[in-house]
Amino acid sequence: MKKLAIYLSIIVVLFGALYIVNQQSTEAKLGKYTDNVYGIAPGKLHPETIKQLDDPNYQNIILPDALDKKITAKESFFLYYFASTCVHCKATTPVLMPVAKSLSADIKQFNLEEFKNGWDKYKIQATPTLIYYKEGKEVERIEGEQTADTFKNFISKYKS
Repeated sequence: MKKLAIYLSIIVVLFGALYIVNQQSTEAKLGKYTDNVYGIAPGKLHPETIKQLDDPNYQNIILPDALDKKITAKESFFLYYFASTCVHCKATTPVLMPVAKSLSADIKQFNLEEFKNGWDKYKIQATPTLIYYKEGKEVERIEGEQTADTFKNFISKYKS
């Protein structure tokens, strides 16, 4: 019985040590993301969002407060709603962002995975969704995966 207790104690200590080492390793990996575009501690971000932090296609993130200010100020702008976990968004973003860059269009990006209340607040039915707002009001939207030509035509139609 004593041997069993000793073995169990050793196993518990080993698992505890593995847990501590794993936590320290995770913190070391995420440490470079403490000043991320979301303003959220890296440990609280979805793992798929963390994977996108260094991706050049996901660097024009807008936060909910800034978005609300743009709408309230009656600005005209493009907004791309995506979810970091959405396979269609992962296929669309590398198509859309180079088109936007080629047209010198500033397309803000809103991550619905991190800001889930955006689904209802901004009446988003599916991701990806690209919306053009004119003077703070939605004019038109396109949903789902699209071709580069579709994005080019949509952006060109409203870009001033």
